[in-house]
Amino acid sequence: MKSIWIGMMLFFSTVLNAQLYFIEGQIRDLHDNTPLANAKISINGKLIITSDTQGNFNFSYKKGTHHLLITHLDCEPFTKKITLDRNIKINIFLEHHTNEIETVVVHGIHKKSGTAVIKTLEQSFLEQKTTENLGNILSEISGVNNIKTGNNISKPVIQGLYGSRVLVMNNGIKMAEQEWGIEHAPSVDPNAFDHIDVVKGASALKYGGDAIGGVILLESPKYSKKDTLMGKVALSGISNGKGLALNTDITKTWQNGWALRTQGSAKKLGDLETPNYSLQNTGADENAFHFSLQKREYEYGITAKYSFINQNFGIYKGAHISNARNFADAINNGQSYFTGNFGYKIENPKQEVSHHIAKLEAYKRLGKLGKFTLEYAFQQNHRFEYDIRRGAYNDKPATDLLLTTQSLALYHLLERPNWQWETGLSGNYQVNFPDPKTERSRLIPDYHRYDTGAFSIFKYQKNLWKWEAALRYDMNFYDVYKYYLNKDWVAYNQAFQQFVIESKGVKTLVRPKLYYHNISASLGMEYQPTRFLTTKFNLIRNSRSPNIAELFADGLHHAAAIIEKGSMSIKNEETYQAHLSIGIKTSVLNGFKLNVNPYYFISDSFINQTPNGVESTIRGNFPVWQYQQIKAKMYGIDIDSELNITPKLQWNGAMSYVYGQDLTHNEPLILMPPMQIKNALRYDNKGKKPWHIQIENLVVFKQKRFPMRLLSYDVYENNTIAKEWLDISTPPAGYQIWNLNAGAKLTRNIQLNLSVNNIFNTTYREYLNRLRFFSDALGRNIIFTCQFNF
Repeated sequence: MKSIWIGMMLFFSTVLNAQLYFIEGQIRDLHDNTPLANAKISINGKLIITSDTQGNFNFSYKKGTHHLLITHLDCEPFTKKITLDRNIKINIFLEHHTNEIETVVVHGIHKKSGTAVIKTLEQSFLEQKTTENLGNILSEISGVNNIKTGNNISKPVIQGLYGSRVLVMNNGIKMAEQEWGIEHAPSVDPNAFDHIDVVKGASALKYGGDAIGGVILLESPKYSKKDTLMGKVALSGISNGKGLALNTDITKTWQNGWALRTQGSAKKLGDLETPNYSLQNTGADENAFHFSLQKREYEYGITAKYSFINQNFGIYKGAHISNARNFADAINNGQSYFTGNFGYKIENPKQEVSHHIAKLEAYKRLGKLGKFTLEYAFQQNHRFEYDIRRGAYNDKPATDLLLTTQSLALYHLLERPNWQWETGLSGNYQVNFPDPKTERSRLIPDYHRYDTGAFSIFKYQKNLWKWEAALRYDMNFYDVYKYYLNKDWVAYNQAFQQFVIESKGVKTLVRPKLYYHNISASLGMEYQPTRFLTTKFNLIRNSRSPNIAELFADGLHHAAAIIEKGSMSIKNEETYQAHLSIGIKTSVLNGFKLNVNPYYFISDSFINQTPNGVESTIRGNFPVWQYQQIKAKMYGIDIDSELNITPKLQWNGAMSYVYGQDLTHNEPLILMPPMQIKNALRYDNKGKKPWHIQIENLVVFKQKRFPMRLLSYDVYENNTIAKEWLDISTPPAGYQIWNLNAGAKLTRNIQLNLSVNNIFNTTYREYLNRLRFFSDALGRNIIFTCQFNF
């Protein structure tokens, strides 16, 4: 009897210990809520089941505490410790990477682009351009050009818009770096980023209502959970400028989700060369460093980042001409001075810029309440501009600007199967200090700036349609201290008398306190009736405050070799835009893609800068550029095409055209990019040791639409005054150049890349180069890079 009793107890104990509970749920894409089929569900390292076509799964498992692992192709794996003491139901959202050409980045994770018109440059492309600056890299995208100051300094232009209208977001932080200056290159090292996304138009209201031209999103890589050490070292030789560039990148990751990364780069260039002569004082020194530490889980994460860059650019001496006759010959006849005598030394005129960014970010998912993200950033930008000065003053900068910016933002993301709602609040405090020790009048005054912003973006998807609506409010407040010459203050005295503090001799000290309120909105849709056709349409209304230069610039801008004049009377810039994007995919040959993006822009308060005179100073002769507010319109088109002729041979084509008109003065807008066409033929051998070669042809047409400005200018010769007329408007001739790129992966760790820009050493000048009057563009440049991966 006793044995029977013991046997029964053992039986029921075994049954109880083997008691099973049901686990069921659904797996969806974190960003667009689409079901993820064929996801693998494992318990304690053992594969149990895969999800069906709707992302559903269900199975039973024994009681106890277990490790749940869910994986899906190109997804971040999901891990969670679960306790089975009852039946449970869980819904899993995986961060899903896509390999589409058009993508949006949120904290480094690619997702579908929604209704925005977006293009992406991937890491493989950036590695081929490791020695290039950001502006030159972005010009590979149709509709994106550069405004240049010489050949080292370039600033992006998106569909004809530039300056403060194009935002640069460095890992989610809006760059604050005296961005009002057209000749101020973005203080970023492209080598620090995994990919770069360009949002055309003003669709990305999350980042700011002032992003009228578009947004450039720079994102560092994110890493999988595994214990490993990886990195790369790239060394490049550069023929034009006889320079070297070095880039190193080392990352350590852990299985628990922590990742540590350090990256640094350095570049040294001597004087640059045109096809016919070298340009004195056009060398460059650049150094950059990046550090990041992150812990990322599905439910929470924290990131700390720091980056620093120092740039030292020489300004071509031939752009600062004190002799009146030589200045006239340079402007009217393209005569170049200060050529020859190659060297590495950077002398005055030059600009030195250092930029620091520190960022802390944390996020937490609170179940059905959604995801909350808190972000703090600190930036400091120190800009020195040196002029040619006499004696002891030659070592003293003519401009010394210290800009300090702090920002705080809170974001909330709520996601459901068919819709997504994101909201955000942000605050920004900025201080600009122009050091009076320069003993020069201040181009940009002392000021404190306070910004607040709020946005809401709602996305809805049903069947073949996607809809997106966004609303944003911004308030900007300037507290400014500035001296005006009495003769200049007369124009403002009646309207702004309340700002006067005191008069000192020939100057008046004022303290303007200016408030600006802006409301921006957008509405977008996407319709995809088949996998071969995608249509997007966006309507956007933007409003931005005038920047500090548009309001208060007053004096010689050494880097640009111009005198700038702002106007305190300038009001908010309000714009309206429409963007259409049509994407077609067919099976012609081995696949053909075509994307057509027409757009239209109009504004009754467009802020424009045009030349209206010449001033002679002891430092030289310089055109005067004045900010003004006008009625304007623009329209244009970007076309991209891709044809896979064979599995290894591919043709790519791109065309862009923009038309700009000043409706107030009934004349073309100044500095509109000329029409250009690009064709490239690429051969890819994708074997065990892959290699490629690409030949590219770029045709840039002469800009025939421009406002004519003939400026009167007095030249003193032989004790007489001769009046000259300076033509600073007529664009240079069109041109075409050929480029070559080839690369090979020799081993698992070593890859080589060769680029030849301007193969035939063509002589030309660029309309959007502010120093085009004084020299030709660069000649042939051969760049060889050896990269070691580990």
